[in-house]
Amino acid sequence: MDLLVNIDVPDLPRAIGFYTDAFGLTVTRRFGDGGAELSGWPVKIYLLEKTEGSLGAGQESRRYTRHWTPVHLDVVVDDIETAFIQAVAAGALPESEIRTEIWGKIVVMVDPFGHGVCLIQFLNRGYDELAPRLGDPAA
Repeated sequence: MDLLVNIDVPDLPRAIGFYTDAFGLTVTRRFGDGGAELSGWPVKIYLLEKTEGSLGAGQESRRYTRHWTPVHLDVVVDDIETAFIQAVAAGALPESEIRTEIWGKIVVMVDPFGHGVCLIQFLNRGYDELAPRLGDPAA
């Protein structure tokens, strides 16, 4: 079994530029003028050029202004401040300040095509900070 992440974009060359510049991904394959495979994360990313207004999933028209979906990318980084500067320089739009939680740091952004992207830097035990430790009375 494998997992593929497909991201619809209205402008493939611009999307390739964003994802390679923002996150250091590399193009490993091209599918004519309509798609590209990117590597550099534990899962391959497929950028698929789809015209704005064309029919998408659920019979809704694609739109590339900021939109909400329950699925977004969380990009785990070692240095959130440096990664944030790099992503914004490549075209990401910040929607929050970098904030620190018990489990780490997070900043909410949007890619140039309206897709939500968060940068996360885990601290201490990461999400395990939310779970009781063995031996704790609440465990």
